[in-house]
Amino acid sequence: MNEQSQLIYTTEGAVALLTLNRPEKRNALNDALIAGLKDALRRADASDAVRVVVITGAGADFCSGADLSALQKISESSITENLEDAGSLAELFALIRRVRVPVVAAVRGRALAGGCGLATACDLVVATRSARFGYPEVKIGFVPAMVMAILRRNVSEKRAFELITRGAEIGAEEAAAYGLVNHVFDDESFETEVEKYVAGFERVSRSAVMLTKRLLYHMDGMTFDAALQSGADLNAIARMTEDCRQGIARFLKK
Repeated sequence: MNEQSQLIYTTEGAVALLTLNRPEKRNALNDALIAGLKDALRRADASDAVRVVVITGAGADFCSGADLSALQKISESSITENLEDAGSLAELFALIRRVRVPVVAAVRGRALAGGCGLATACDLVVATRSARFGYPEVKIGFVPAMVMAILRRNVSEKRAFELITRGAEIGAEEAAAYGLVNHVFDDESFETEVEKYVAGFERVSRSAVMLTKRLLYHMDGMTFDAALQSGADLNAIARMTEDCRQGIARFLKK
């Protein structure tokens, strides 16, 4: 399989669908796939027609983490090379938050290690009832280090500690209870339910969603007063958008 086909980019209406396309490798991450994801996210972000991005995996699994060749490369690389390699994945996680519209992970099967990190890095996660999540890195002396910055913002500190130090897999329902997953759908109706879920973003203001995403992550780490002021500033900006003006006009006509 050539490198270009490892990530498939398609659009369905206002939805940009990014499909990890290494099913024979359980969609394991390698340099080409990570680069393809970053290119596809930038492409989706540049399109004014896109209201939501969905990341999913071809075949039975979402993503099983780094593939064997990537692990071999890690074991043989220098500290400088490993820093560069780790930086590439960190860049992907950061890019997901910078994409203006919501990025949704649609998880079937297993999302493990870097694959679980990829799902966690998305703004929203939906999963089949049979899906499995986990950070097994500690079992081989590795650390799920970069995703920790996101994980501890998604779940409680004790849940995060348990997930990253025990290396156990958990089911979708448990992941939802932890705060890792937004919605769990039946396996048989998963595609239909995901389509219905993301279609919700076509019924709300694109500019308002974009501003909301930007503000939510911008507030991270701020003091209460600073966050409140940032909210006031963005509130004023939102009032000037065309969507807001038209929305208010429609409301007043009712």
